Amino acid sequence: MTNAAAAGPLAGLIVADFSRVLAGPYCTMLLGDLGATVVKVEGPAGDETRHWMPPTRAGAHGDEATYYLSVNRNKRAVTLDLHDAAGRATAQRLAGRADVMIENFKPGGTAHFGLDYASVKAHNPGVVYASISGWGPGSDLPGYDVLAQALSGLMSVTGPRDGEPTKAGVAIVDVVTGLHAAVGILAALRHREATGEGQRIEVNLLSSALSALVNQSGAYALAGVVPQRLGNDHPSIFPYGPFRTGEGELVIAVGNDGQFARLCNALAAPALAADHRYATSRARAANREELRPALEAALAARSARDWYDLLTAAGVPCAPILDVGEAFAWADELGLDPVVSAGADGERMPGVRHPISFSATPAAYPLAPPARDADRAWLDAFLS
Repeated sequence: MTNAAAAGPLAGLIVADFSRVLAGPYCTMLLGDLGATVVKVEGPAGDETRHWMPPTRAGAHGDEATYYLSVNRNKRAVTLDLHDAAGRATAQRLAGRADVMIENFKPGGTAHFGLDYASVKAHNPGVVYASISGWGPGSDLPGYDVLAQALSGLMSVTGPRDGEPTKAGVAIVDVVTGLHAAVGILAALRHREATGEGQRIEVNLLSSALSALVNQSGAYALAGVVPQRLGNDHPSIFPYGPFRTGEGELVIAVGNDGQFARLCNALAAPALAADHRYATSRARAANREELRPALEAALAARSARDWYDLLTAAGVPCAPILDVGEAFAWADELGLDPVVSAGADGERMPGVRHPISFSATPAAYPLAPPARDADRAWLDAFLS
């Protein structure tokens, strides 16, 4: 038994999802969008995000948290009390039938329930077993995204130059960790296909954050440089961020000397491109404090909207700063169709489109986010 109308590249895979909150559920939603049958196992209290509100969406059973709804489509939901012998036995049977098991218990927590890798592997040697933690096996500190942003250095490089360290506006470390988990699962499945062997993969928030810091963490690893906050500036290239215009701000992203020359010509300030202080990318980064007011003086002649049209026509990368609603409208204008509808007729629910397009096996959305324990009968039939 698989997802209704499942025909994606992962159709036929069974994923036992013992994760909750964001990193794990985001990973398993991506797998479910691609056809995997995902069984979401919750304890009696349910996934915490069911209670993280506002904002909410009115549903058949009252207000539902949009946080939960945003990462739990294309899943079957069952409630199992792992402290109860019957619930524990059912969970173990599910793990024994799964191609993939994913969990984000505290390190060592699954062993209390016979759901650790060694126990599951003994009955299901081909299982791909994915563990998500905050910090790896060496710490019991709860794995919350904001802690990872603080401990990874991400907050230290985010926010105004002279202001406080600032977290990103979304739980980005959780999201990146979920993506890494999905990549690891797919790689392990490929290995199993080639060898018949399952394996355990482990991902954690801190390692994922350090990897996602890319050039910032690379500056330290490669050169011992500890990056500092630069507000909206980039440490290596300039201009690259928002600039004041005659009305509003415009983000300008100049990545090479040719683009800078085109920017200066469009601003009727060609002398800036010829000035030795600004002629090269390295020089512009070093002399940004002198260059910024010169650029903003020229930009003051028009509004951000007017400059966007003019600079885009001149081949200069730039963008207005949109809110999330405007971003959806922009994506819609580009033909990206960012909102999809999940579920069967009569229970369809909007959500954000899967980010990957496939020419032969596109993502599908047969199941709306499930209510608690909505699929107990389905699971009983599957395990029978």
